[in-house]
Amino acid sequence: MRLSLLFAAAILFFSTLAMALEEPKYKVLEKEGDFELREYAPMIVAETLVDGDIDDAGSAGFKLIAGYIFGDNTSRQGGSEKIEMTAPVTVEPKSEKISMTVPVTMEKSANRWRMHFVMPSQYTLDTLPIPNNKKVSLREIPARKFAVIRFSGFTGDSKRAKKEKALQEWMQSKNLVPQGEFSLARYNSPWSLPFLRRNEVMVRI
Repeated sequence: MRLSLLFAAAILFFSTLAMALEEPKYKVLEKEGDFELREYAPMIVAETLVDGDIDDAGSAGFKLIAGYIFGDNTSRQGGSEKIEMTAPVTVEPKSEKISMTVPVTMEKSANRWRMHFVMPSQYTLDTLPIPNNKKVSLREIPARKFAVIRFSGFTGDSKRAKKEKALQEWMQSKNLVPQGEFSLARYNSPWSLPFLRRNEVMVRI
């Protein structure tokens, strides 16, 4: 019951468009229409791995991490601690190392996704509360550069594929090489009006 109430509070909090949520810090290196080249500062994320299609996995992953930030954790001082939510919520295909004779290769695991929330900037790995659920982990990500395309509306498979292709073509025109999988970043709740939503497809370069 307690976690159900916390999850309901998380949904209400995230769906409030007037609420100003902290976003990861980055510098825009280049901008051209809906495309941007960004340099992100180091960040800490709370993340989880979930199976299924992207919509079901996104819902399951959101519940797990929302539970963590709304109190399913153990503070360094004891008890639990509420963590302010940030934006966006990011989901990407999970890549796995598959052992072969020679060499060891990287392949995408079908229908497995990594979802993460960026933690507020005032925290470090030593000050963040410890997740009670073993499915949630904390990880520090170093400074990185990303190519990004921004769009509104829905984020279905065909729409994401179209945006990924457009981003790939823009990167090719700039001689930028993608590193890893494309990620989907969503800044609004599923109940926001489509034309008001901010979505991004991004990839590390």
